[in-house]
Amino acid sequence: MQDSQRQLTVRGQHEVNQMALWLQQHYAAFDWIWASPYTRTRQTAELMLAKQAPFSQLDIVPELVPDGDAAVFKSYLDARLADTPDARVLLVSHMPLVSFLVEAFSQPGQTPVFSTAQLACIDYRPERGGRLLERLSPQELALLSV
Repeated sequence: MQDSQRQLTVRGQHEVNQMALWLQQHYAAFDWIWASPYTRTRQTAELMLAKQAPFSQLDIVPELVPDGDAAVFKSYLDARLADTPDARVLLVSHMPLVSFLVEAFSQPGQTPVFSTAQLACIDYRPERGGRLLERLSPQELALLSV
């Protein structure tokens, strides 16, 4: 089976639901949820969308695939934010692209490694750059819940 067609596992569904609930409890609703066209990423985005406000909108963005170009995607996001600067965006993507996106939006020179269903929350404005607010994995969330 091609990587693009892999389904989200039962464990993955559970982890995504945990992270979606945490996001719902700790952050304001997202205007846009943008996901890779890969099957498991679309499934992840749909689970995230279920915990968001009715106005939240899901879009499939072909540039969010594992071998996507972070600089190209950053230009795309900057252009979208020019029209709606206060939009809140949730990206659902893959390694290694997600590491390069975090670097592009917050920490030049650092490309963090991510586990599945891990979140990176970034305060980003095209005119001033970004700041990594926090990173949280399902395993870390489980430790916080004990």
